[in-house]
Amino acid sequence: MRTKLLIASLLLTAGAALPAVSQAGVGIYVDVAPPVAVVETPGPVPQPGYVWAPGYYRWVHGAHVWVPGRYIAGRPGYNWVPDHWEQRGPHYHYVRGRWAR
Repeated sequence: MRTKLLIASLLLTAGAALPAVSQAGVGIYVDVAPPVAVVETPGPVPQPGYVWAPGYYRWVHGAHVWVPGRYIAGRPGYNWVPDHWEQRGPHYHYVRGRWAR
């Protein structure tokens, strides 16, 4: 009985914490423009159905850090929109890569 109560309380605690984490929409805004993108040459496609997701700069501890491109499994009927930075006034906003129709 004690074990069931412990498990139930852990599940309730974890369940209560999940919505708070998923609702935390944190945008990344910085005042420093990312450097010019690194030119990458993709290697051969690992297998049919994969697409190239180009590299991008990520903001880490106050600096832009290059994340290399990679192959990702494609989604039929969708195109990959790469991760990128958009200038919004004097700031730069990170936009995460996504699939679009």
